[in-house]
Amino acid sequence: MTQTAFLNPSHAVVSTHAGTIAGERFQVLDSWRGICALLVAVFHFPTASAISQSGFTGSSYLFVDFFFVLSGFVIAGSYANRLSQPAQVARFALVRFGRIYPLHLLMLAAFAGFELLRLLLPALHGTGAALFTEGFDLKSLLANLLLLQGVGFEDRLTWNAPSWSISTEFFAYLLFAGVVFVAGARAWIWFVAAAVTAPLFLLGFSTHHMDVSYDFGFIRCLYGFSLGALLAWFQHDSIAGARQILARSGPRANWTLAEIVMIAVIVVFVSLAGDNDFGIAAPLVFALALFLFAHEGGWISAVLRAPFMLTLGALSYSICMVHLFVQARMINLAGLVERELGFDLVGDIVLRDQPATGFGTGWAGTTAIAMLVATIAVSGITWRLVEIPAMTWFRRLSKHM
Repeated sequence: MTQTAFLNPSHAVVSTHAGTIAGERFQVLDSWRGICALLVAVFHFPTASAISQSGFTGSSYLFVDFFFVLSGFVIAGSYANRLSQPAQVARFALVRFGRIYPLHLLMLAAFAGFELLRLLLPALHGTGAALFTEGFDLKSLLANLLLLQGVGFEDRLTWNAPSWSISTEFFAYLLFAGVVFVAGARAWIWFVAAAVTAPLFLLGFSTHHMDVSYDFGFIRCLYGFSLGALLAWFQHDSIAGARQILARSGPRANWTLAEIVMIAVIVVFVSLAGDNDFGIAAPLVFALALFLFAHEGGWISAVLRAPFMLTLGALSYSICMVHLFVQARMINLAGLVERELGFDLVGDIVLRDQPATGFGTGWAGTTAIAMLVATIAVSGITWRLVEIPAMTWFRRLSKHM
């Protein structure tokens, strides 16, 4: 985006979906976020199947970095020219808090409620570690309530483990607002600095390559977020102009080929880079993919604008937040069925060289489909009953500040 556009409040647009810049809805990026959310859910689903054990699935944790890049792209495009006054910064912080915290609080309550349920139902006593231990302790509960679980206060993933990413995003929002408020048109210099130093930090200090969360999760988030912000800062005009031309001409063969190649690059990269330092380049790969698909120029983009795909995009945050709870309860239920009916459903497996409790190969396909269906169904409920009302209420509240 040009410097003038960022400094002119008349062009400001508040985004409620995966991406809008200067009033444009990036539908394909909506759909991509839904796809990435489902891939993260499959990554966490413990089975002994070949799919779960594959290099691609085993490295699909990298798709979290797509969220970070997209978040920076959206936030910079929607808010970077609206943060020149303290009241604007306060409204921004309140709206972003309202976007992520209500569902986070609900799922935290759901996990805590299940721990209490284990006290009451003897049949559940054997479904995990001792009550309120190993990541489900009260100290970690407080850290999660304060959104500190992903910024270095914990020594492991705790409670609703995927929520580490929204912890880091929230503080990235605040840092973004502070930098833009102070530096104004020169804020991009700080984003360049973050985009350069963060991967160097991870190369130097991470012992798990890009697979950092509770420890260096904020550095990881800041890396992708800054790249996305820079993409919005400098490429808005070119994207907007190209989109207008492509909208008149319809999907083009050259853009379709580029989209197919980009998908192939992503699949190969994720399959090969998840367990080594090449994975630290994930935000760069996803920034390139975001730039390409933001143009919505090919037939792949046309497919991604289908209603079902857009629905997945709308549900993406709920998918990220509810899927681990859904998966855990599926394993609990399967264990109860196994004990009552004698079916061989769950047991001790080795998942990516780590011991886990999950579904064997005989039931892996069926349970994986059931997990995805259940996750999408629950996400639809939380989106409608939690996300939408919360966003509406916090936006209304922000207008009175």
